[in-house]
Amino acid sequence: MAVLEDIYKSVLDGNMNGATEGVKKALSEGVAPAEILNKGLIASMSEVGRLFEEGEYFVPEMLIAARAMQASVAILKPKLVEADIKPLGKVAIGTVKGDLHDIGKNLVAMMLEGAGFEIVDLGTDVPAEKFVNAVKEQHVNFIGLSALLTTTMPAMRTTIEALKASGLRNQVAVMIGGAPVTQNYANEIGADIYAQDGPSAARKAKEAIKA
Repeated sequence: MAVLEDIYKSVLDGNMNGATEGVKKALSEGVAPAEILNKGLIASMSEVGRLFEEGEYFVPEMLIAARAMQASVAILKPKLVEADIKPLGKVAIGTVKGDLHDIGKNLVAMMLEGAGFEIVDLGTDVPAEKFVNAVKEQHVNFIGLSALLTTTMPAMRTTIEALKASGLRNQVAVMIGGAPVTQNYANEIGADIYAQDGPSAARKAKEAIKA
């Protein structure tokens, strides 16, 4: 369908106006909201992730594509709600206590949203209890913990311990990432998923949902 191909290409190129106008046109032509989401937006963001992981796209290209996707999703969201289209899952994401960096966290959130997840963005400098409350009150499937400083990495362990203490650990998958974070550290603190960037976070979260 030409209009879906136009949306796909616009997101891939980071053309926000093209993407949003494409979504409006598709809706006016009676294309199902789920089809616009899956074949236009999610498919395109999957390709953006693939290009990034293969070194053909870099952070700026990924960022403008994600912004085009987000603007398009904002138009589509009321129609998805009307059609009772459910997200793949729900992710509460934040930068851990003591750390104010948010660029990496924002990119991961955008890529997860582009993969079909609902995002609860808790912001930066997030204490463990705020993550615990998100599991209790927002019924999230995933917790995403970001840290850019080695000095704030221990807050990831603290958050996992708080989830255990509150009896909620087995209700949620914990995903961690950030420049100093490694797979070894994830194993050490008992995190479920280590993701080095937005595309791998989206891919691994989708794999975990299917598992």
